[in-house]
Formats: sequence, C-alpha cells, structure tokens
Amino acid sequence: MGLSEEELLAAADELLAEAPQLPSPAERARLREAAGITQARLAAALKTTTQTIKNYENGRSEPRSPRLEAYQRILNGWAAKHPAHGTPQVAPATQPQARTAFTRPVAPAPRTDPVTSMPARATANTTEHPTEPGPERRHLAAPRLSTGGETREETGGKTAPAALDPRFPAGPLAVLDGDGTAYGIGGIVLDCPATTIVELVEWTLTRSGLGAAKLHRYGTDSDPLVVLTAAAAAKFGLPERLEDRRGLRLPQGHPVVAQVTKAKWQLTQRGFGPWPRIYRKAQGRDRQCVQLAILPWDALDSRSWPGVNEAEMHPADIARVLGVYAQRVITPRGSTAVSGLELMTALRPPTRPVRDEETGNWTRGHHAGSLGTDPLPPAPPEARPEHPVVVRTGWTGGFVNEEAYQWVRDIDLLTGEEAALPYAVGLDLNTAFLASTARLTVGLSEPDHFVRPRFYPKATGSWLVDLSHVELDPRLPSPFTPTGRRPTGPAWYQTHTVVYAQELGYDVDILEAYLRRETGAYLDPWHDRLKAAYAQTLADLGVTPDLTDEAFLAAMEVHKQVDPAMAAVLAAIKATVKGGIGKLFEGPQGAGYKDGEEWPAMKRPTWAPWIRNAIIAKTRVNMHRKLTNMAKFTGMYPLAVLSDCVVYPTASTNPLDFLPYTESGKPIPGAFRLGPTPGRAKLEGAQSMTWAVDLMEQGYNPARHIKGDGHDAVMDEGE
Repeated sequence: MGLSEEELLAAADELLAEAPQLPSPAERARLREAAGITQARLAAALKTTTQTIKNYENGRSEPRSPRLEAYQRILNGWAAKHPAHGTPQVAPATQPQARTAFTRPVAPAPRTDPVTSMPARATANTTEHPTEPGPERRHLAAPRLSTGGETREETGGKTAPAALDPRFPAGPLAVLDGDGTAYGIGGIVLDCPATTIVELVEWTLTRSGLGAAKLHRYGTDSDPLVVLTAAAAAKFGLPERLEDRRGLRLPQGHPVVAQVTKAKWQLTQRGFGPWPRIYRKAQGRDRQCVQLAILPWDALDSRSWPGVNEAEMHPADIARVLGVYAQRVITPRGSTAVSGLELMTALRPPTRPVRDEETGNWTRGHHAGSLGTDPLPPAPPEARPEHPVVVRTGWTGGFVNEEAYQWVRDIDLLTGEEAALPYAVGLDLNTAFLASTARLTVGLSEPDHFVRPRFYPKATGSWLVDLSHVELDPRLPSPFTPTGRRPTGPAWYQTHTVVYAQELGYDVDILEAYLRRETGAYLDPWHDRLKAAYAQTLADLGVTPDLTDEAFLAAMEVHKQVDPAMAAVLAAIKATVKGGIGKLFEGPQGAGYKDGEEWPAMKRPTWAPWIRNAIIAKTRVNMHRKLTNMAKFTGMYPLAVLSDCVVYPTASTNPLDFLPYTESGKPIPGAFRLGPTPGRAKLEGAQSMTWAVDLMEQGYNPARHIKGDGHDAVMDEGE
C-alpha cells in the first residue's frame, strides 16, 4: 500500500525526533585517539569523569541528554576530520543470550571481540545502580578469561589484568546482585542460581570457579569471596541493617544462621556479620570455606574504600576495584586492617612440611622466619596495662610508648620572621610506615630479661634508659617521645630510638632490657608486595617514578580524578598498611571486659606489639632525621608534625621553592624529597600562616587540618 507525501514526512520527522545514535564504543575510542584528545580532557569538556568516558568507550554505559547530544556533536566533528576506512557502525541492540550456570572451568580462548559488553540488568528485585541507560547488552553466561591481549579501554584501566590460575578460572571474587548476576574481574560474568545462603556457599565451592592461588608455597589458597549487594542480601533473607550495632552480627536464632548450622556448616567466632566466613572441616587438602561480604552492612568502610558503594558504583565496577586489590594485595577477608594482618601470615606461613625420619611420614613443622602457630608472650613493658602478663605479675615498671608524632611547636618559639611569612605548607611522606618495614629486623622468639646489660645496636627489643639529658633544638620535636617533649627520666624505648640517641652523640646507660634471641626480617615480603601494589596503582593514575618533581606535583594534584576506581584501590592499599600495623597491638573490645582476662586478638600469633613498636620507632626517627637535615640545609623549622605529615612556614605554596636542591637541580639527600615511592614526600596542603598560628594558639595541630575543605587527617586516615 502506497504512502502519501504527508505520511512520509511525518515518519521522517518522527525518526529525526528520536534520540541520536552514537558510533560503536570502539569507534568512539578511535575517533578520540585520532583527534589526539585524552580521556581526561574529553571528560572535562563533557563535565563528567574519566571513568565515565572509559565506560562510554568500552560499552559499559551510554550518555543521557543533554550530555548525549554534546558527545554526538564532538564525535561527528571528529568523524568529519578523521573518517574511517569503512562506515562507522552504530552500537547494536543485541538480544541477551539465555543464561546458563557456569559448571566447570573454562579454558582460555583467544579474544575475538574488541569490547566485552556488560550484561543487561533485570528490573525486578534489584537495586538501581549509577549506570546511564544504554542499548540492551549481551550477557555472558560463563567466564571470559584474560589472555593478556586486552586494550586499556577493555580492562577499564592502564594495565591488563593478571593471568588467572587455571584452577580458578573465574578469578578471586564476584559481586552478586539480586538477579543472580555475579560480576567478576576482567569482565567475567557468572549466573548464580542460589536462592539461600547454603546454596550460595555450595555453588561457590563447586561450580563458580572462584578462588585464588596461595601467595607462598607453604601457604594455602585464598578462599573465594562473594560480595552481596543490598538486593542480593534481601533475596537471601538478610535484614537491611544489623540491629546489633555493637556486636555487628546476626543473633544466633536468626533464620539464616539456623539454616547454615542445620546444613552442617559453621561460622567463625565473628559470627554472621558484615564479613561472615562459612566453612566445614577441610577434606584432605581441599578447604571448604567461603568468605562473604555484605555491602548494605558497611562491609567496605568509606575511609578505606572511598566511593566503593552501590550509590556510586555499578556492581561490575565494585568487582573491578576489589579484584585489582585482590590481585595486587590479597583477596579481602575483612576490613583492610584484617587483610593487612592476613597478608603477613599468607606471605610468612607459620608451618612447612617436615618429614619424620623415624616413620617417614610428612607432618607440619615450624617455618623459620615466621611467627609460628602459637602466640609469643610480650615482655611486660611491651604489653597493655590490661594484659594478663601485667595483671598477674603486678608489673609497675612502665610501658614502651613508641607512637607516631603528635607535636606542635611552642607558640613562643615562633619568630617574627616566620610569623610574617604568608603560607603554612604541609608535606606528607608516602606510606611512611611501609617504608620503615623494609629490611626491618624484629624479634621472633620469647623475650629474655637482662639487668644492666651493655647496649648492642643490633639486638632487637625494649630498653629501659634515661634520655632526659639529650639536648636538642627546642624548635624541633624530641625524637624520643610522641608528643615531641623532652623525656623527664628513665623510660622504655625500642632499639631504633636508643640507636638514634647514640647517633646524635650521646651515651646510653641501660638499666634493664627485654631482648629476643631469634630475629629476622619478618615483614620483608609484606613490604615488597604492598610497595609494588602501591607503585603500580599510582602508575595507573599517571604518577610514575620517572616524573620530574614539577610533573610529579602536577600529577598528584589530579590523580584521584584520573580514575576513581583506581583511586579507591590506592586508598585501600594505604589503609591496609596502617590498619595491618595497628592490628599487631589490638586491644580488648566489649563493655564486659575485665582487666587480666584474655581477649581474642592477643591469642593470635600475629599479636606482636614489639613489631609495631619497631615500625613506629623507626618511622619517627626517620622523620626527625629529615627535620634536622631540613633545618641544616634550609634554616627552616616545622610548625607541627602529625604522624607522617609536617607543616612549615613558607613564602610559597610550591615545595620546589623551599625544598633543598643542589646547584645542578638534584635533591639534597637526607632532607625531604618529592616522589611517589614510599618514604618520599608529596604536597599535603597549604593554608595561610595566620590560619596556622590561630590553630596553634588554640592548642590545635595545623597538620591535622592542612588539607582544608573540612578534612581531618585523624578521622580520614586513622589507624
């Protein structure tokens, strides 16, 4: 049947009124690269983030009006200047394939499609996530394995994902949504048919292909991690929030807990909380354990995982963040502090296979260089006042107080010349505590008590000595106390602090000591792995060791905007360092605790306050060396120090104008030096000098608030 001219024109108008269609994701990336425009620059033009542009170019999301029209206009302009050899194709609206459960490992296959699209999402029983609507997308029913050939846009970052262990083809973890879609790393998507927690555990262990290889030949493989979104948690019968805000766990009578125990599964002492671990006794060499994380129960602390939540990220992006962390650090097993502690054990397993010469059988024996399987007792001055070793012995001899700096210079020592300077500038040392763990010798055996021993710098332990006679410039903090105040009499110090007193030219007369005969660099592999993870993640954000100091400062100013997902990984790595060290001295929890009682943390082999003392003492001494050298080379003295951040009065907000350099432009060794590696400095923030003086007069520490905009260093990154 023929159509009239009026009908044809109406149809044409209707077609023109439809939303504009964009080129395919791959063509979008080609056009941008042909125009010589970076993703960051395009993001700035469209008033969005670099990650959103990456999503546009890998098919994960589509722009909405009015950004859609602006984006199309840019692409059309580039297409006119840089035509392809063929006609650009519009992204197709393909129908989703039928979803089938992944039931066996899939062998790696060459990648043929340039982009892995994210699956279409069900609209019922799922939480809305921040992805912009686009065409219906292809759903992958089984894992797509990395072969190392992905482009930067395909992986959503600047580095290709690490190769997966063939025993765990689906990677270390998955984020499970309410529709049964489980998002893994590298674009892997699984279909999970489980409708109960028990079914989820059994599916994870037998059909998912999730898990990760051990980090040490004497260790064990990492348990698979399944992260539940709010919709998935509701689907399995979990409450929206935990009512027990103190205990942070479901009551024993909750139906889900009863379901788990009825099926002969067990929960760890933490119970069913934000990070429940469900297990059965291992069968032979095969572990039967699944780690869960409940997102609506705040499993991911916003300080450690900024922006990693359902309100700001799609589950696939959450999987990407956690997956990168798992591959570079460890599969998360709780908070970043817990993961930091678990990483120590994973890299230094307590036991190794030993052959019994009499029977010929293999058994488990002590692994030299580890902390062993049983907790080592602390020396009385290394313990907490409530520790049983203190309460039972009636110890009154004092305690080691090796803590990070919290010092503010006496306002009366501020000179008129300093007060007249316009700025107060904060310098922060990158992962200073991590830097201190390199080649750090710590005790690995029980302490022995000595009276009036001779000081031996290579002996690791705690020393009772009077350092009150050490005279230092009052414009610098004392290196011997966290407050920076001069000691008033005998006190307990870790070896590094006493060695520094000798380095400054003073004699030390030891009254008592608790020393450990067996020592080793226990934290070396921990340091190496976290340092590599930190450097690699910074490089993903455009901050590399080869940058000039000027380029480094510029890169650090914008690095968090380059890729919010990788910025979250970086924050988690830093939190892992501080939290893991803090866990070495974890105290009792709960209102019902009584002094002298044992508490769970102290029963761990990794409850080792003497190791934490060594790390912090070395860090504080290193900071004092830099402060002293800065005064020597530049004549500058700090206003305040907080942990690894120092604030100076300056004439410029640019560190290049006041840090010491040689005539050839090279940094002078020994003072603060800019750079991305652990122990190097970065600009923390700058405020007016009057602002800093006002805080000092009120008794506040300017280093705590130097970032401005309401930032509080203690609240933002507390141990």
